Amino acid sequence: MRALRWAVTALAVPVVLVALWTLAAEITRNIYWPSPPAILGAFGPTWLEGRLSSDVLPSLGRLLVGFIAAVAIGTALGLLVGSSRRLRLFTEPVFELFRAIPPPVLVPIVMLFTGIGAGMQITVIAFGCVWPVLINTIEGVRSVDLTQLDTARTYRLGGLRRLVSVVIPAASPRVFVGARQALSIGIIMMVISEMFASTNGIGFNIIQFQRLFQFREMWAGIVLLGIIGITANLLFRFVERRVLRWYVGMQRQEK
Repeated sequence: MRALRWAVTALAVPVVLVALWTLAAEITRNIYWPSPPAILGAFGPTWLEGRLSSDVLPSLGRLLVGFIAAVAIGTALGLLVGSSRRLRLFTEPVFELFRAIPPPVLVPIVMLFTGIGAGMQITVIAFGCVWPVLINTIEGVRSVDLTQLDTARTYRLGGLRRLVSVVIPAASPRVFVGARQALSIGIIMMVISEMFASTNGIGFNIIQFQRLFQFREMWAGIVLLGIIGITANLLFRFVERRVLRWYVGMQRQEK
């Protein structure tokens, strides 16, 4: 009964919005604003039949590579900087400077060095994703309980073993917070990088459909991005719950 109530509550607003959208589209007959049934009819032939292997999968592959690279770089650099107060004081102004730069602005600059292709798109995705991971990792390392660190020193745990046994587990919840923020940024950067300069991908095709006045196909691409975002978030939450099972259990005990 509770699950049914949750499902009804979660689906009520989307169903109402789709119904209103359909009604407005049927009344106005605006070519720029097709109805959901028309968009749904164009979804399969546009994205699942002709462009799944040539555009959708390459976009997802670039997103995955850029996201993983950003998480690896941001976590490693965050552990290093967060563990050293002196290093943090030196690097904080630089991090804040680059963090303030909107990643889309760097697309033309990156193109000068990498050219047009997957390398440019992966670089832009990684640059946009790395900052939430980096900042949250630094804060996670700084928030490690000093009692835990003193206990590790009392038991004469070496630097590497202390890092693996104490610092990384304590900072991992903040790392996952940064990674979740980075995931949504990565999807945005994937689309923007393909809109700037690309010969394939979801963003490239959305722009092409807009230029050719194929608005049903364009809206179908936007729906596809929404589906990708929801699916990626669900997969991320599944991995997060598995990795941070101890942390979730601890929070439940505190409540």
